[in-house]
Amino acid sequence: MDYGFVFPAAIHIHKDVAYAEQHGFTHAWLYDSQMLFSDPYASLSLCAVNTKTIALGTGVTNPSSRIAPVTANSIATVNELAPGRTILGIGTGNTARRTLGMPAATLDSMREHIRICRDLFEGKTTNYTEGSRNRQIKFLNPDADWYNIKTKIPIYIAASGPKSLEMAGEIADGVILFGAVSPSLINFVMDHVRAGAERAGRNPADVYALVMTAFHLTQPGESLETSEVRQAVGPFVSSSSNIFALSNPDPMTLPADLREDLMAFRDIYKVPEGPIETRHLKMYSDYLLGFKKEHEAVVTEKIIRATTLTGTADEIVDAIHGMKKAGIHQVAVQPIIDNQKTVEVFSREIISRIK
Repeated sequence: MDYGFVFPAAIHIHKDVAYAEQHGFTHAWLYDSQMLFSDPYASLSLCAVNTKTIALGTGVTNPSSRIAPVTANSIATVNELAPGRTILGIGTGNTARRTLGMPAATLDSMREHIRICRDLFEGKTTNYTEGSRNRQIKFLNPDADWYNIKTKIPIYIAASGPKSLEMAGEIADGVILFGAVSPSLINFVMDHVRAGAERAGRNPADVYALVMTAFHLTQPGESLETSEVRQAVGPFVSSSSNIFALSNPDPMTLPADLREDLMAFRDIYKVPEGPIETRHLKMYSDYLLGFKKEHEAVVTEKIIRATTLTGTADEIVDAIHGMKKAGIHQVAVQPIIDNQKTVEVFSREIISRIK
């Protein structure tokens, strides 16, 4: 099992990424959300020059924030600093788009963005369209040191709904899953990834699967419905469950044991009153960084256990063993309160016990 560290892109985060590397973490992922956090590529570049072994990826970018040639250039520039350690993670931009008051990108636009990036990574001349103009483009200086396309840059798709999960199985090197910790959620997402892979004639086992989640260690018998636990993992529970609900407009597609629990998060970031031009400014304040009191009723012990690694060390170790058996290759933890303390505790209490 590989272990990742997930954090909003921050220009000073390289110190914590280096700390994670020293404590046995294999991957570091930075969110790309321009209205909330730092630029991910500047942050990843600093991570690249301050680490030696840890893999570095966007977790995740989207096809609407930048045109495809810029995305390809940005991640290939990081790859020049960290050759063979760089991954392009991409999704539809749920957070990055909604913090602008705009809808997430379409799956078709993501597919086209990926096609262009992959062709450029492979040194190809490829088709690029803007409006009515259709042109052929390629990296013009692939043998210089401006960027690195000589070393492969894998592309991972972030997915929570059937169509995006199947697209990941069909075309991606890996799939990024949010909060798929319970067996029923893992079965739901992996069944769709396998379906996409098999439809494309691929071996589903070749699609690298990672689960982004939160982590909090408790004592035996300790309740999970406390302020301490909700502060530690609640922001991630709210975010990942909201994405599941929005990505599955037909609730019947979701696992029956969690269907109502997940759909309860569908409208948690909606602000019905006020001008539509500014509602989103209130919806996403402190997003992923602090627990909102109004989410308390839906952030129950059941949904905490289903979407995060929260519990005793024995419970978490058992959960990770189960995830590994189900085909998950990496668990990536997002600290909410204290980055280095979370890294140190997870390394000492969890990673050290899993063979």
